[in-house]
Amino acid sequence: MTASASPSPLQPDAPQPDAPRPERPSTALGVLATYLGPLKWQVMALAALLLTGTALNLSLPQLLRQFVDNAKLGGAADPGLLARLAGLYIALAVGVQVMTAGATYVGARVGWTATNRLRADLMDHLLSLDMREHKERTPGEMIERIDGDVTALSNFFSQFAVRVFGAALLLTGALIMFFREDWRVGLGVTTFTLITLIAMNRVRKLGVEPTRLERESSARLFGFVEERLTGLEDIRSLGAGGHHLNRFLSVQREFFTRSINSWRRRSVVWQLSMLLFAVGYVAVLSTAVGLYAAGTITLGTAFLMYQYMTLVEEPIDQLTQQLQDLQKAGASIGRVSELLALRTAVTGGDTPLPAGPLALDFRDVSFTYAPEDPEARGVLSGVTFHLPAGQTVGLLGRTGSGKTTLTRLISRLYDATAGEITLGGVNITHVPLKELRRRVAVVTQDVQLFQASVRDNLSFFDPTVTDAQVEAALHEVGLGLWLSRLEQGVRTPLPTGSLSAGEAQLLAFARVMLRDPSVIILDEPSSRLDPATEALLTAAMTRLLSGRTAIIIAHRLDTVARADRILVLGGGEVLEDGPRADLARDPSSHYAALLRAGTLSEDAPEGVLA
Repeated sequence: MTASASPSPLQPDAPQPDAPRPERPSTALGVLATYLGPLKWQVMALAALLLTGTALNLSLPQLLRQFVDNAKLGGAADPGLLARLAGLYIALAVGVQVMTAGATYVGARVGWTATNRLRADLMDHLLSLDMREHKERTPGEMIERIDGDVTALSNFFSQFAVRVFGAALLLTGALIMFFREDWRVGLGVTTFTLITLIAMNRVRKLGVEPTRLERESSARLFGFVEERLTGLEDIRSLGAGGHHLNRFLSVQREFFTRSINSWRRRSVVWQLSMLLFAVGYVAVLSTAVGLYAAGTITLGTAFLMYQYMTLVEEPIDQLTQQLQDLQKAGASIGRVSELLALRTAVTGGDTPLPAGPLALDFRDVSFTYAPEDPEARGVLSGVTFHLPAGQTVGLLGRTGSGKTTLTRLISRLYDATAGEITLGGVNITHVPLKELRRRVAVVTQDVQLFQASVRDNLSFFDPTVTDAQVEAALHEVGLGLWLSRLEQGVRTPLPTGSLSAGEAQLLAFARVMLRDPSVIILDEPSSRLDPATEALLTAAMTRLLSGRTAIIIAHRLDTVARADRILVLGGGEVLEDGPRADLARDPSSHYAALLRAGTLSEDAPEGVLA
């Protein structure tokens, strides 16, 4: 595990080119087709349940009419017929409820299956985006996009299309039944229905924009909470809790205000529906009473007209509800589509890297975080240097000189604005991203640990990594004694904050050991450690760097004492590059001046790193 020349059992035999990512849908119809298409049989079962329930619903008023008309005969009524009609009515009513329950169950399965697939695709898409996109949004906002917005689409996926179709069928059936009884009543109810649908269609878009603003406020609220929880230690230690609480109330107030406004706009649809149906019921009941009084229809037919009016109201209520959900879904699809429309500019090729340690070359590399702005200040400008395979370079420079940015370009967290970077003679833009990031490992000062087991923290949840490999990596970095104290070994849960800074850094080294990379980038791993822990870390670092190409970003001079070469950056340019021993002997070099001053701080002598 100490030399990258030997292949790791975790590595594939041959590098594979990056698979092209499928195009993501960005419209409502596209979302439906993409995520409901694979569930077509479940969707068809849902449609069958709804259609069967619709047919049963249309039959119930007919049974009710026969029962009422026969019961009205009094002593001449046939008790057996009444009992059969009542039994059949109860059986069909139970059947309607069974169909409804089945449709609810299947619809929920369809909805959550589709939305979970969308969540997974969104997560995969976000992980594939450039770091530039992630810097522009808080993690809390991303969480709200992946969870909150997708949850709002659940009903849209599960029931919207089928329920709208079922409601339209039930509405059509009820209107036909009205025409069968009396064409004048049928014409009047149809006219009323058309007026209601046209009015609802005119107001249905009122809630889309307010709902979008509500979702944005919700995302900001999540982002605010996430940031404050992350900075809780600083907030408490500086006694700033009250100020942050006031700011939280301000963000919460905006969310509350927009939520109320959004609800009011969406509620216009069902308020209008209630008003129109109040008028409609009065009209139908008045007509039925008038026709019955004139002897034109039976009492059972009057009841039937009332029942069919409820069947006209039911699908329109359903459409009203679906239109409100469509308003929510429209806002959520718009926000989700914004994310799916983002495209990464960092794509890999299909040229493999050679085996073993890799030489690193920068050729006239420049970089700016805002390439679209011609006035933006460049972080790196014309950087050129060569690091031979298997050697270690100490990277020095003041804060803001471009050290961290330079290392980010190697693993392609960002792409250079100009120039060329090669590893082993291969342009890194031609290498599959998975292979590049497997062969280039980065260890930062702030090691990210997860609330998971020790093995999951080291393997990043890769099930193909064995416990024995994890144990070997821990022993390799000097954590064998620490491991022996764990009750469940590498399966022991590792609560966040349970490790010292030194132990966390050693765990990060063990992660790298498991990957067996060819190039290692260390961002001053010993800057916060006591001398005893630093000695342990130094021994682990020596084993880690053996036989590998390495870059060490240094903030303390003793860290680069083991480096073969020194590279000094200043203002985004290379101020000095050469063998460490030669630069140390040259009294005019920046490195020699730093050695005399004994510091890499901002208080370095005049002219040093300038």
